[in-house]
Amino acid sequence: MFHEFAFQIAKKAHSKQVDKAGKDYILHPMKVASYMDTDTEKAVAYLHDVLEDTNVTEDELRNMFPNEIVDGVITLTHRKDESYFEYISRVSTSKLAKKIKVADLLHNLDITRIKEPTKQDYQRLEKYKKAILYLATH
Repeated sequence: MFHEFAFQIAKKAHSKQVDKAGKDYILHPMKVASYMDTDTEKAVAYLHDVLEDTNVTEDELRNMFPNEIVDGVITLTHRKDESYFEYISRVSTSKLAKKIKVADLLHNLDITRIKEPTKQDYQRLEKYKKAILYLATH
C-alpha cells in the first residue's frame, strides 16, 4: 500500500519541522490523511507539503510512487511564481487535489492549535475560508 510508504517518506522529510503551534509537523499531514478514503488519497495527503517545505524532489517522488500520486502532490504544491488564489484555482482543476486541499484547509482553520493567535493568524484564517468557498463552488 502506497500510503504507508508515503507516511514514512513524509515523516522523515518533516522530521525536524514544527507547525505554527510548535508541534511536530508530521501531525498535520497525518490529520489531513485521516480524512481520506483511498490509498491514493492518503498517500497524497501525507506527501502534500514535501515538495514545498522539504528537500524532497519531484524526481525522487517519481522514482517511488505512481504518476497519479506524484501528480497530486505537484498540483498541491504552491509555486513561487503564483499568487495564493492562482494556486487555489489550479488546485480546483483536480478532484483529488481539491479533496485533499479542503481537508488541509479545515485542519489549518483550527485556531485552537495556536496558543496565542495573532492578528496575522486571524487574517490567514479569512484567506483559508475564502479558499474553501472557492473550492466548494468550482
